[in-house]
Amino acid sequence: MEDLIKGIAGEGCEVLVPFNERKPLEYIERSIIKTYRKHVWTKFIKAIKEYQLIQDGDRIAVAISGGKDSLLMAKLFQELKKNGKQNFEVEYIAMDPGYHPDIRKLLEENCSYLGIPVHIYEANIFQVADRIANDYPCYMCARMRRGALYGKAKELNCNKLALGHHFNDVIETTMLNLLCAGSFKTMMPKLKAQNFDDMELIRPLYLIEEKYIERFIQNSGIWPLNCACMVAAKRIGNKRYEIKALIESMKKDFDNVDISIFRAAQNVNMDGVLGWEKDGEKYSFLDEY
Repeated sequence: MEDLIKGIAGEGCEVLVPFNERKPLEYIERSIIKTYRKHVWTKFIKAIKEYQLIQDGDRIAVAISGGKDSLLMAKLFQELKKNGKQNFEVEYIAMDPGYHPDIRKLLEENCSYLGIPVHIYEANIFQVADRIANDYPCYMCARMRRGALYGKAKELNCNKLALGHHFNDVIETTMLNLLCAGSFKTMMPKLKAQNFDDMELIRPLYLIEEKYIERFIQNSGIWPLNCACMVAAKRIGNKRYEIKALIESMKKDFDNVDISIFRAAQNVNMDGVLGWEKDGEKYSFLDEY
């Protein structure tokens, strides 16, 4: 199986290999609130409460790419529906942007085994993104996939779209903007959709560290998808992998540097910045003189 996924996704894609054989569904579900209660379940609940991600009456489209993050997110929502007190509805959606047939089959089998009632729909995004942005299609692909997910969520009468970005995605985005774009901007736990009225994007895994997601998946024995892009499989990796490696190297010399990066975005001192942007308008510290 590992050779199959590597052959499809390309040598540049890391394959998450399970530690054990696939565990029974009951064991997997119980481990979320037992084995991984502190580092997964509690952090999931904390993010929902702290950032007010879910309100009564919400209808949430949970986007499943088939990767480790989205599979865990789907199971967390199922547990929340069983054990939570909030009154909301969930639709599980998965887009096929042009997967190899074996990858599509793996997505279907994983969702079936995990008891996730997913709506899978097709979109020819891989090829379109490759044609529009031939040199580096990943950014264009991500934007198109986001738009397609919003559209499907709207079609299912959902008012929110849940994506599986986690704690490490947040700090890596912060560092990418700082080092590569010359701006201080982070990945927000929720935001309003620009092109879809009355739609909001939420990130319920916002406080969960990636290493615990990996441990959960490996212990469950599930083979998740990882990118599975047929277009960029042979292309050079992007800056995000370099930033990930940089943060890991800094952790050797700076205690809790990842937490400090995360907290920096909520401890901005406006008296100590040269300029900022709000609602498309740019401001300077000189405006205060």
